[in-house]
Amino acid sequence: MTSKLACVVIDAQDPAALARFWGEVLGWVVVDQDATGVSLAAPGARMPTLDILRVPEAKAGKNRLHLDLRADGSTTAAELERLLALGARRVDVGQGPDVTWVVLADPEGNEFCLLQRSVQEMEAEAAPPG
Repeated sequence: MTSKLACVVIDAQDPAALARFWGEVLGWVVVDQDATGVSLAAPGARMPTLDILRVPEAKAGKNRLHLDLRADGSTTAAELERLLALGARRVDVGQGPDVTWVVLADPEGNEFCLLQRSVQEMEAEAAPPG
């Protein structure tokens, strides 16, 4: 027996606004919402969820856990532009100039990364030859 990932939780001062951002980023929908926060999941799924919960304080310090994203159905460059247009911003967490990913922060300052290769490039690499 093993455990199954049920949710990833992000603290936020404005859960509804941050849920709109992450819903647009991931293409996920609201599956639950109340005064304490918002839960998002992939369309047609119940788990795992991204739970965005209300906290009174602003984020302080670098995240100890973050999400890594890959472009899906577009180039990494196009996805970067889309994420920036949605409200993400580039951040420096000490990464060097030669890294193959871009470090971004959501509107409340939570870091996440956009990796260089797209989902389609990863799938093509994993496909058996022939």
